[in-house]
Amino acid sequence: MSRGPFLLATGAGLVLAGLVHVATVLAIPRFAEGDAFSRAQASETLDHPLRIHGLTGEAPPQESWLPNPDPAVSVGVCSYDLDDGPMRVSAQAGSLMLSVSVHARRGAFYALTDQAAVRGGLDLVVMTRAQLDEALANDVAGEVTRDVRIVAPARRGFAVVRVIAALPSQRAVADAAVQAVACTIDSPAEPTEDGKG
Repeated sequence: MSRGPFLLATGAGLVLAGLVHVATVLAIPRFAEGDAFSRAQASETLDHPLRIHGLTGEAPPQESWLPNPDPAVSVGVCSYDLDDGPMRVSAQAGSLMLSVSVHARRGAFYALTDQAAVRGGLDLVVMTRAQLDEALANDVAGEVTRDVRIVAPARRGFAVVRVIAALPSQRAVADAAVQAVACTIDSPAEPTEDGKG
């Protein structure tokens, strides 16, 4: 009895099994129901970040989905769908360090801190390329905008707001700073009586 065909069939079976295993492992994030992208969608109807890790009191168990959250960082999340319009994240710089990172399904694609604030205010606008082109066309010549405008790689995603409390006495201030951030959808400019937006 020849061992060649048996070894060939065994080798082919092992290679096929290995490919199926690798494909399954790589597909898990796409089909996972409890991933960050899916959980962040719960914040779509809110006009402020959904708290996912607070420093004063316990976060609701269904929202505690951060692995090993930092005990000195208050965290909130705002989800967006750019089909509804550009999403604006507005925050006021305070005494505590604040950061905003923007994520698509494949991971973070932009981040900034309160050091980018202009006159104490931070306005980050997430938009599609078409929405950015429209905003640039509607800008008044010579007028400087304080918005930080970024083009998202996908229409759906979320922004994570973090505020660091360096001291235990600053925990309540950090939680309040996260809740003070506004996450709103920019609506198109209202047409005026002369027909211009």
